[in-house]
Order: sequence, then C-alpha cells, then structure tokens
Amino acid sequence: MSSLATAGFVVFILILFIGIYLSLFGLPGTVIIFLDILLYAISTGFEQIGWKVLLFLLVFSVFAEAIDFWAGYRHAQETPVTGRSLRGSIIGALAGMIVLTPFLWGPGIWAGFFLGGLTGLLIMERRRQSRLSITHQSGGQYIFAMICRKMVKGFLALVMIFVSLSNIYS
Repeated sequence: MSSLATAGFVVFILILFIGIYLSLFGLPGTVIIFLDILLYAISTGFEQIGWKVLLFLLVFSVFAEAIDFWAGYRHAQETPVTGRSLRGSIIGALAGMIVLTPFLWGPGIWAGFFLGGLTGLLIMERRRQSRLSITHQSGGQYIFAMICRKMVKGFLALVMIFVSLSNIYS
C-alpha cells in the first residue's frame, strides 16, 4: 500500500469516527458515514465494497435519520451543543475506547467510542440540568427518550461501520 493510499485510509477511518460523534449530537452522522464509505468504494473501484453493500448502508442511513427525525418530532429532548458537552463527550469517548478495547479488540474501539461519548454527554447534561430550576428541568421520560434516540441511531451507525469494515478486511 502506498503512502498516499495509507493516508487516504487514515482519513477514511477518521471520518467514520466523526460520523459517530456527530450522531451523538443529533446531526446526520449516518449520512456522513455513508458518504465516506461511498467515496472509499469509488476510489477503490468497488473492489472491496460493492453496490449491494452500499445499498444496504444507504437503507440503514435513511432508516437511522428517519427514526431520529421521528423522535425529534415526538419531542424527545435534544442536548444542547455547548463547550462542556463537547469536552465531556470527547473525554468519555476516549475513556470508553481505553476501557473496551482490551476486552473486545477492534469492535471495542468503535463501541467504546460511542458508548463513552454518550456517557460523557449524559454526565454533562445531568450537570446542566441540576443547575436549572426545577420547573425548567426535563422530566425523566424526556431524558429516557433522548437516551433511546441516541442509542438507536448510534447502534445503526455502528452496524454500518462494522459491515463496511468487515467487507474491507475480508
């Protein structure tokens, strides 16, 4: 593999991480993941990732974004993007990777990044909620709906990444 191809693969992996991270904040991370995989497939001449896999990933991406839109429509709370929430989720993501990688190896990196980032985000949201007056705090059902919304979207993003990487490495 040439140095240019190696650099391209590193950028590919970094964009996958960015896609998961954006999913934590209600942004279209699965679309970023799909476009990244599509660009990778085009640049490699569809050798490792074929059109059937791309179609599967497109369906997953549309499904994930539709669920996220529906949950937002049903008034599931969304955490505000603040400097503290960004820092908390980054620290949590790195800690999650460190904790889960020795046990799950490759999948532990991805799952730890997502679960740790979600945990860090929830800790920061809890701290933010505790500073609000009781009348402005979100109820338990809204927090639970937010967690479910992020877990479903994150799980679908992880499935997309596992399918694409298993096709690349097989």
